[in-house]
Amino acid sequence: MSTLNQPRTQLTLFIIIALLCLLPVISSPIALILGFTLASIGWAPDQRLLANLTKKLLAFSIVGLGFGIELENAITVSLDNLPLIIGSIIFTLVLGVLLTRLLRFDRKTGYLIASGTAICGGSAIAAVSPAIKANSEQAAVALATVFILNSIALFLFPAIGHALSMTQHEFGVWSAIAIHDTSSVVGAASAYGNEALTTATTIKLARALWIIPIALVSALLFSGDKKKVTIPYFIGFYCLTIAIAYWLPQGAPFYEVAFSVSKRLLVVCLFLIGAGITLKKMKATGAKPLVLGLLLWLAIGTSSLAYILY
Repeated sequence: MSTLNQPRTQLTLFIIIALLCLLPVISSPIALILGFTLASIGWAPDQRLLANLTKKLLAFSIVGLGFGIELENAITVSLDNLPLIIGSIIFTLVLGVLLTRLLRFDRKTGYLIASGTAICGGSAIAAVSPAIKANSEQAAVALATVFILNSIALFLFPAIGHALSMTQHEFGVWSAIAIHDTSSVVGAASAYGNEALTTATTIKLARALWIIPIALVSALLFSGDKKKVTIPYFIGFYCLTIAIAYWLPQGAPFYEVAFSVSKRLLVVCLFLIGAGITLKKMKATGAKPLVLGLLLWLAIGTSSLAYILY
């Protein structure tokens, strides 16, 4: 439905809900569902307008998230868990490519699902999407898949951890590796205990550093002309914000605010992305995204669990 022909009340409601997504009461999955609901009833603005706005907001969000990375701590944690972190990322991405071919599924959507599973859910998908020139629909399907599994993980992982009598540290490491999105990692780990929460949060933020090399490699892999690889400009600014937070620690209060605002902006982006999904599009996509996401999740969940326990 065109913005020009859309009743003003519908557009006003859409804007109000988008602004509400800045509040902590609206979680990432809920924002995605709200956007999807409005799109399904025809209350979403023009798709081209949404795509352009989403692209810009995503860039700002990713850059701001760099302020939340404690570089020295992240590097230390990465080195301490290097085999598990690198191994899980490479394993998930390679398996994702193979399963995408096996399922005869869209290459870019499959790669986005694998990227979200390998690193840090929605943030990774948001960063890799422009690097491989994925469209808003491909990003939306990948995000929807990841958030469905995230919602399940919040309840399933603590139950499994208790059933296996995992220590706080073991559960913290496992949840950081096997749960996609940082918010869901925090939710599951906090339900398990304070030590699990500290361990999980530290490792998950350390994994966020890997957005940079993965986005660069992804741009190279998906570039038709290897001599003209387009690297998203915000990756450079993401590195810059991490460096600023490290070299100028006196700005910590500002960094905390910038990080919090960026996380909320990312939720607004997910609302806008959800507004690009409709039931018609979902039916056309079929069950393959969820099948791929579930297979990848089971693979990384069981293999990392085995590594941690044995």
